[in-house]
Amino acid sequence: MATITTRAEGEETTALTWGVYLMTLGAIAFMGYAVIFFVVNFTDSFLELGIGSDQVASGKDEIKAFDNDLYHYISHLHIAISGFIAATGLAVAALSWFGVRRRYMWAWLAAVAAPVLALAVALPVHYPWGFDTIGHLGLIYLATGIFVVGALLALKDLVATSEKSS
Repeated sequence: MATITTRAEGEETTALTWGVYLMTLGAIAFMGYAVIFFVVNFTDSFLELGIGSDQVASGKDEIKAFDNDLYHYISHLHIAISGFIAATGLAVAALSWFGVRRRYMWAWLAAVAAPVLALAVALPVHYPWGFDTIGHLGLIYLATGIFVVGALLALKDLVATSEKSS
């Protein structure tokens, strides 16, 4: 039976080094997006980053006037979601920096699986209602692109190291 917990010793390759740097940078960018998401909740824009009157006809004042409880409910969702985005970013950064850098394949798998799961759940619901604006999803797509390039670079090293040890 094959194991995925084997640690390969040796010097870091350029692919691994840059892969880990980019994976960690992408994860930190997820945390940055979470901070923006959190802060916008307390501003006059209230609606999520990149969502405006073209996507939602009612703003903060209209929502409060319509139903103050609904306003508080939406606000609590913004705060909770920002916490989950930040927590995912932190976990992925730690897995990348401390696990992938040591060539733990399980850390790479977990670091990739966490944002894939989050994005697989969150992204599809943006498209049917027109919430797929570049202002809303652009930063997440940028962070994801950086992360994916890093994950592929790191995987190149992990696979090569695994083949050498077999």
